[in-house]
Amino acid sequence: MLSKLFIPFGIFFLLFMTAQNLMAAEANLSKGPVTIDADSIAYDRQEDMFHAKGDAVISFSKGFLMADSVTLNRKTNDASAEGNVMILSEDDLLEGEKVRFNIETKTGIAYEGNMFLEKNHFYIKGSKIMKKGVATYHVMDATATTCDGDSPDWHLAGREINVTIDGYGTLKDGKFFIKDIPIFYTPYMIFPAKTNRQSGFLFPRLSYSQNKLGMDIELPFFWAISEDTDATFYQRYMEKRGFKEGVEFRYFFDKDSFGTFYADFMNDTGRITETAGGISRNWQSDQKRWSFYLNHETAFSPSFYLRTDISRVSDSWYFRDFTSSNYYLDSYSLNEKERFKKVSFVGNESLGSLDSTARIVKSWSMYNLTALLRSTDDFASPSNHLTLQKYPEITLAGSRRSLFGTPVHLEFGAVYDYYYRSEGQRGHLYDFQPVFSLPLKVGDYFQLTPQVAFKGTLWDRDDTVDNDQGKHGSRLMYNAGATLSTEIHKVYAVDGQRVDKLRHGIKPELTYTYIPSTGQNDIPDYVTKVPEQHTVTLALTNTIVAKLKEKKNEKSYMEFLRFKISQTYDIKEAARGDVAPPGDKRPFGDIDMELDVTPIQYFSFSARNKVSVYSGEWKKTNYDLNLSDWRGDSATVGYRYARSSPGEINPFVPMSPFSSYQYAQSPLEEINLSLKAVVSKSFDLTYLLRRNELDKKTLENTYGLVYHKQCWGVEIKYSETENDRRYTVAFSLYGFGNVGSW
Repeated sequence: MLSKLFIPFGIFFLLFMTAQNLMAAEANLSKGPVTIDADSIAYDRQEDMFHAKGDAVISFSKGFLMADSVTLNRKTNDASAEGNVMILSEDDLLEGEKVRFNIETKTGIAYEGNMFLEKNHFYIKGSKIMKKGVATYHVMDATATTCDGDSPDWHLAGREINVTIDGYGTLKDGKFFIKDIPIFYTPYMIFPAKTNRQSGFLFPRLSYSQNKLGMDIELPFFWAISEDTDATFYQRYMEKRGFKEGVEFRYFFDKDSFGTFYADFMNDTGRITETAGGISRNWQSDQKRWSFYLNHETAFSPSFYLRTDISRVSDSWYFRDFTSSNYYLDSYSLNEKERFKKVSFVGNESLGSLDSTARIVKSWSMYNLTALLRSTDDFASPSNHLTLQKYPEITLAGSRRSLFGTPVHLEFGAVYDYYYRSEGQRGHLYDFQPVFSLPLKVGDYFQLTPQVAFKGTLWDRDDTVDNDQGKHGSRLMYNAGATLSTEIHKVYAVDGQRVDKLRHGIKPELTYTYIPSTGQNDIPDYVTKVPEQHTVTLALTNTIVAKLKEKKNEKSYMEFLRFKISQTYDIKEAARGDVAPPGDKRPFGDIDMELDVTPIQYFSFSARNKVSVYSGEWKKTNYDLNLSDWRGDSATVGYRYARSSPGEINPFVPMSPFSSYQYAQSPLEEINLSLKAVVSKSFDLTYLLRRNELDKKTLENTYGLVYHKQCWGVEIKYSETENDRRYTVAFSLYGFGNVGSW
């Protein structure tokens, strides 16, 4: 009887102890970084292993593993999972039918697996996916695409892929497929998926120029030299011109010191005879052609910095020949937000001159000191010998402040220039100009600011030009004037859905300027003459500003309309004695008009016009119209017209009593038109027109078709210019960018 009782009791005790050990292990497991949940869990105490089946989930630090069945070795933290395996680790998703994974090192192998990289919308599959680090994978027999669905429009397939999330990846023995049709083969390719920079070939650029270059192929190679330096080598072959080599070197010592250097060279085999812009060339032999660019910035402190922008080319035809594609066009940036993309000029055939500058600037609370070197290449001249260069220019500017605590204000500017050129007059120039002003309130409504400025100029020529002018001289003159202004406004309550209130302001302004006649016949030609002036200018400015309703009761304002009209009356001209023919006196200047209208989000219009009150002729008309809608349709129209004659001040240059006047060389009339029509969700039409209406010549006509789907797009363009025809087909793959064009 006792033995019969002992057997069930022994079995019960064994089960009890097993359960106790299992619960103790699970309790110990739940206290650590790993927990297990499943329909059934078995624990092997001797091997220290858990066997979980049925919707098994292992949760660990920053991730989890799910599968039909999982075995976890607590000694090594190795997990073996089978059946619908899914691993989420550090936001990376990995799936497979069979997986070996270490929950501590976050490494392992998935067989017949696939993963999705959200950053670039990449889908990657392979017979074996090895997770080699927190975010690094090695995939065998791999395919990759950014297309959704089981039958992607395109995919890459290769022997192996190495990829790191959020950066670059590499593909070996790769093929590019459209649907299931192989298009091309590449032994090695880099694609964007890796944070750390990696050396290798970048996507090639392919194009065709019918008249200028012929077949044009460029293959860049990127070299990640170190963490703070890299280089890109550009190998470019042009069927009609030869082989050009270029290199871009970038460095980043710290956030206050960085720069970019670029240089290219080619032996141009083209044979060309042509004349453009009054400049001729007759190239019947090979030409050595080159360019280089250096942008460097160092901020020694927030108020003390050095910057260089040096751009040089071998000849004045460089940008005309390579106007379709060059480094300077690719790196052009207007806002300079990108640290290594700061080319400030558009490097195409319209570039008339090229400046190279180096400046060092030091600022204080009330002063600013700038030392500048400027070299200019004039592309409109067959020789640069007559072009003035500044070697150097040093400027000291003092901001306006109270003079010894009195109501009088003082501001000044002092400039030293050395103007150099190999032919013609050159030499030193010293200029100093203090400006005294006295802001006054007239009653409760008017502001009166009289001012007087003195300008002292010294020059010292060191050229060998022999003329009647002396080598040394000076000029002293003054300018007096006053500005009277006021502003009246009224606020209108709108209480609309978007607009809360409107403020209409009217500001009249009257400016008087007097510059007496000063003898300037003996000054060098590099010193700007200041003409006699005795004028009154009346201006009237209307503005409408809207107070907009924003979320969380925030305030924002938008200028809906600004309209300014002004005219100058020449007192000196009006007092001139009678001359023949009668009525020759014309004291009233041209009427200047400025208009800016932005009534809604998708519409803007601006105008800058000048009209003669005597002939009624428009001497300058500039119009810019921008239209768009929520779909993406857009239209931009620009019209430029300016009539100039010899000796007439260029209407595009703002005038001030002591400004450097620039003179227009020829009239201008042109139309610029850009259109984009969204025909459907996947289909766009584009059109670009640049036309010289004065000569009745079309400078550029470009028609474009754009087709884009979820993971790829193609753009077809046909362009006609004055001396070339270009055909372009540009493909883009989502996640890869432009992969080439021809």
